[in-house]
Amino acid sequence: MADRHRATVRGAAVVALGTLALTAIHPAASAGPGRGPAPTAAQTLGADKPSPQVLHALERDLRLTPDQAATRLVNEAEAGTRAGVLRNTLGTRFAGAWVEGATSAELTVATTDRADFAAIRAQGATPVAARWGLADLRSVKQKLDRAAAGVKTADTPVWYVDVQTNRVVVQARSRKAATAFVRAAGAAAGRTAVRLSAERPRLMADIVGGDAYYIDAMARCSVGFSVTKGDQQGFASAGHCGKPGSKTTGADRTTAQGTFQASTFPGKDMSWVATVSGWTATPYVKGENGQKVEVAGSVQALVGASVCRSGSTTGWHCGTVKQQDTSVSYAEGTVDGLTQTDVCAEPGDSGGPYISGAQAQGVTSGGSGDCTSGGTTFFQPVNPILADFGLTLKTTGQTSAAPEPADARAWRAGRVYEAGAEVTVGTVTYRCLQSHQAQSSWAPDVTPALWQRL
Repeated sequence: MADRHRATVRGAAVVALGTLALTAIHPAASAGPGRGPAPTAAQTLGADKPSPQVLHALERDLRLTPDQAATRLVNEAEAGTRAGVLRNTLGTRFAGAWVEGATSAELTVATTDRADFAAIRAQGATPVAARWGLADLRSVKQKLDRAAAGVKTADTPVWYVDVQTNRVVVQARSRKAATAFVRAAGAAAGRTAVRLSAERPRLMADIVGGDAYYIDAMARCSVGFSVTKGDQQGFASAGHCGKPGSKTTGADRTTAQGTFQASTFPGKDMSWVATVSGWTATPYVKGENGQKVEVAGSVQALVGASVCRSGSTTGWHCGTVKQQDTSVSYAEGTVDGLTQTDVCAEPGDSGGPYISGAQAQGVTSGGSGDCTSGGTTFFQPVNPILADFGLTLKTTGQTSAAPEPADARAWRAGRVYEAGAEVTVGTVTYRCLQSHQAQSSWAPDVTPALWQRL
């Protein structure tokens, strides 16, 4: 079995290490005495009532029937919760999870200990033996991240943890360049693999998607997601779009819109703009033909899950999440923590929103290829933007962020929680299953899709 994990990644192929169709959704657990059954993961995340725009784009871009598109979104929501439970159960033995199949009905979970196979099967997933845990592989990637600050990465522009092959993959123009990069980082060669590609990702900041906006009357980017900070309204976008203090105008180039309050690039690719009066934050992104698509939250999707992107150059397109925690070396500098997708994009789509079902995922950073022949794109995840800048995502079900509690471990609406984080509600402790920004209606004691009672 270990030999299967030693194969080098070639081209764009991804190796699947085993799958099992999920035959049914687990019944909702009780929410507590007198409360009745808790909502399912699909109900919590809004996956059971997707917008027509999301369904239509999934049917077109992933070549699905209407029933397959709707079923896929439900399965992805449920799989995220199952994977979160197993991440908590396995601890350091957890080696990653992903979904596959036309309807994402196949959830696979990797572990470094075969004794975990029964627990994985109990969650309706296929167990796969892995040589290294996810935490171990992430430590290898961190060595590459640090090395990138001191060596040239023009010929090794992308590197990431690939949970399906149980390796840290370096995308390079030559095997020699990849070997030199791995050696310079002091990373274990046995934990790495090479993906040969002549592609070099580029930023997409010329003309951008979503609702267009102009920066200092020179460049144009796109609104990612509406946010608030206290009483101040605004929106999140890509960091390479502007610097703190830069002024923005609307799509007509003349209407005053706002000012960049914070921006990080390179390292990360995130920013936020505070808007002037007259601009109202809404829980929507622009779908096909300008129709509105609702944003219900920011629960992070699994590898293999469907994702859709809005851009003013190329419009509304969908694809799948290929990798998470990806580092990309642009000509302007390296950005860590991006998510890689196979959604097409072109210059001008930067800053636009990515959404999985009704859950915000991130904003367009860069990529390669185009929407004629296909390509690869990377987005800056939205949860780090919210956490770094202290922002609250505008959603269909969100209220204002709650005040900071006296007990630092107490759960609080508006806080961004990473998978594995522990909080208390009264005297009960809960562990987070999926990364997200907490909403007032998503308290741990009534949201088993996102929290596991300990």
